[in-house]
Amino acid sequence: MLLCELQEKDVINVCTAKCLGRVMDLEFDEKTGCICTLIVPSPGKFCGCFFHKYEYWIPWRCVCSIGCDLILVEVCEKDVKRTP
Repeated sequence: MLLCELQEKDVINVCTAKCLGRVMDLEFDEKTGCICTLIVPSPGKFCGCFFHKYEYWIPWRCVCSIGCDLILVEVCEKDVKRTP
């Protein structure tokens, strides 16, 4: 799967059934090449696009499954929320 394909999928928290957004970026381990984190921006303040207040940094181990439209994650949102 390509990053551009991941970016088209909604990220859903199975704990709250809330849509967190869509993947913007990935963090990966330089030594192993494995994905460590999905980075999902909060909705923007201007037309939903710009000036994100925070981002969700979701550890790869919290990804439950990846389907054709969705990425299901199990996280406590306050624990994965970061200010850019």
